[in-house]
Amino acid sequence: MQLTLKQKRYWQKNLRFTGSLLFIWFMVTFVVCWFARDLQSITVCGFPLSFYMAAQGTLLIYVILVGYYAYYMGKLDSAHGVQEGDLP
Repeated sequence: MQLTLKQKRYWQKNLRFTGSLLFIWFMVTFVVCWFARDLQSITVCGFPLSFYMAAQGTLLIYVILVGYYAYYMGKLDSAHGVQEGDLP
């Protein structure tokens, strides 16, 4: 099956957006934990930043990433005419 130009653009935007979210996920999950000892000198609400990121920050960022993904993909789907209600 040959893809149309509109389908290729949709797929490229989808991959680019997913890749950027995965990069943010990687930074939050691994890079912050890798530098946890260095982040102890920064305090947020009386707690070291590394503790805050481990206890609250990463979970909050994950929820924001999932919510933003759903919002953006809904807009992208409707812009390209592939909403869930339009599928056969």
